[in-house]
Amino acid sequence: MVSALAIVVMASCVSKKKYVALETDLAETKTVLSKTQLEKEELETKVSKIEARVAEYNQKINSLKEVNDSQYSSVSDVAVMSNNTKAKMRATLEKVDPAKLAQAETLQDSMNLAVSYHLKKSIADEEDDINVDIDKTVVMINISDKLLFNSGSYKVSSKANTILEKLAEVINSEPSMEVMVEGHTDSKAINTEMFADNWDLSVKRATSIVRILEKKYDVDPSKLIAAGRSSYVPLAENDNRENRAKNRRTKIVIIPNLDKFFALLEAESL
Repeated sequence: MVSALAIVVMASCVSKKKYVALETDLAETKTVLSKTQLEKEELETKVSKIEARVAEYNQKINSLKEVNDSQYSSVSDVAVMSNNTKAKMRATLEKVDPAKLAQAETLQDSMNLAVSYHLKKSIADEEDDINVDIDKTVVMINISDKLLFNSGSYKVSSKANTILEKLAEVINSEPSMEVMVEGHTDSKAINTEMFADNWDLSVKRATSIVRILEKKYDVDPSKLIAAGRSSYVPLAENDNRENRAKNRRTKIVIIPNLDKFFALLEAESL
């Protein structure tokens, strides 16, 4: 009899422990569930806010597209140009040499001719010594060193003032614009008291142009980058005098607002 009672009591104790454990597990599960539900509600709120912002942005984008459709036209893969600027470009092209205009196969070619016309016009008869190219919205200007420097020197020639002043106007017209000035040489080695090698010459020439833009024409120095490329990015093989002259150049890379760029250059011709 005593043994049977002991067994019942022991069974009762074991069941109570299990019950307490189950109660504890249930409480923990409810806590986790409550926390998960709260996190879910917070995420749903965030998603709703994001969806609202996306809808707002889409509405703005559609509004901008409507404006652009009426005021702007796409220039192939080159850029987006206002109709007003496009009209100015057509007027400029009427002044360009017909032989050169006949070689323009794309709208980008026509843009290059128009911008080149205005820039080169300020350098009198030196058209062959400046090459202007547009790649999307980046304007790249290669200027022969004979327009910028005396032979074997990094001192900027007075002949460079006109083109550098015009470039400074374009740079100063756009606060967010950055400009890289690259010095390039031919492959003929140089080693003098002034220059250790072509790297040295190309860097010093680029730095000289940057200093002129900063100190004489008030270009913000934080916009300017001076770089030397030595002879390692040639335009032509360094196999004759004419090609070596092409390779001795300063390349100026600017990212302008094309409307402002054209407006400034157009004003110079009035």
